[in-house]
Amino acid sequence: MIYFVYVLKSKKDGHFYTGYTNDLDRRIEEHKRGDVTSTRFRLPLELVYFEGCLDPKDAFHREIYLKTTYGKRYIKNRLKNFLTLE
Repeated sequence: MIYFVYVLKSKKDGHFYTGYTNDLDRRIEEHKRGDVTSTRFRLPLELVYFEGCLDPKDAFHREIYLKTTYGKRYIKNRLKNFLTLE
């Protein structure tokens, strides 16, 4: 099974949300429907980044890292061209 770490960007306020799941499509749909409390008031959302891990612990630790200052910096650098297009 593959576990996904993902980053959503709110089109409402421009902030990022980071999470992980074993079913990326289902989880994104839950976010888009407003079923997720932490993103409900930040709709609409756009998937801007994801990566896969083979172990759930690795995905969890990656999620935690991406929520740190260094992780947020990594995402912004990784998506530099994409973010300048907006």
